[in-house]
Amino acid sequence: MKAFLILSLILELVVGAVAGDEPLQGTLKKIKDSGSITLGYRETSVPFSYYDAENHVVGFSQELARRVIETIKQRLEMPNLEVKLIPVTSQNRIPLVQNGTVDLESGTTTATKARQEQVAFSNSFFVVSTRMLVKADSGINTLADLKGKPVVVTAGTNTEQLVRQLNQTQNLNLNLISTKDHGESFITLESGRAAAFFEDDVLLAGERAKARNPQQWKIAGEPLLKGTYNMMMRKDDPSFKAVVDDVVAKLGTSGEALKIYEKWFTKPIPPKNINLEFPPSDDLKKLYAEPNDKALQ
Repeated sequence: MKAFLILSLILELVVGAVAGDEPLQGTLKKIKDSGSITLGYRETSVPFSYYDAENHVVGFSQELARRVIETIKQRLEMPNLEVKLIPVTSQNRIPLVQNGTVDLESGTTTATKARQEQVAFSNSFFVVSTRMLVKADSGINTLADLKGKPVVVTAGTNTEQLVRQLNQTQNLNLNLISTKDHGESFITLESGRAAAFFEDDVLLAGERAKARNPQQWKIAGEPLLKGTYNMMMRKDDPSFKAVVDDVVAKLGTSGEALKIYEKWFTKPIPPKNINLEFPPSDDLKKLYAEPNDKALQ
């Protein structure tokens, strides 16, 4: 009889887990109790997260995040779940996730081992390389060509830290300018106040594409660093991370992520119908085939 009762209890627990009756915890409980989820977004990170002509938040990262939210609606049986949008910057995105203001951040955040001490990251959805944007006729092709010149970076990014380090270790004597976002960084470059803008290659392609004359600009230099973009969430919340990871992984292995990619990187996009002409790399295709959340830095 005792053995029978134990077996019955085990079966009851298994059935309850399959049926989704296990108690909600962490972010999922917060979402269920509040009736809303708060999504952090970047305002000028074309084509990942930015505003269209109607001031709607659009982009590749945002579209992936919306797929996650649709899954959460189904899991929690909340078809009318409210989605709150909060703009974030490179400087405040981690604190806003840590303090509970933002439940999920999806923009252009690079997963690093150092950041994993502060927040959790989803499976990766993009692979990038750090390079520089310069005038096409500037004659600048390497770091050495920038010695003694002003350069611009976006404050709070890994790129800012990297360029500061290279400036010291390679005695470049750069005049480093930091701005609040990528749009302002490009304006600094475009106005002639900086000779180069350092950032991830795909973000540089986005800024170049929306310039008044894209042909005036080129992405130059050898890749300085390789990294991945990931959605960001609070640490120590395995149930929420599992939901996000599962969506990102299935988008990749099913081929759906590449279809979404083509929409934002190889075709005209709003608001000006620009085309980044940025085909998927072999590294990205491999990532989608073999999903993981490993930090490359």
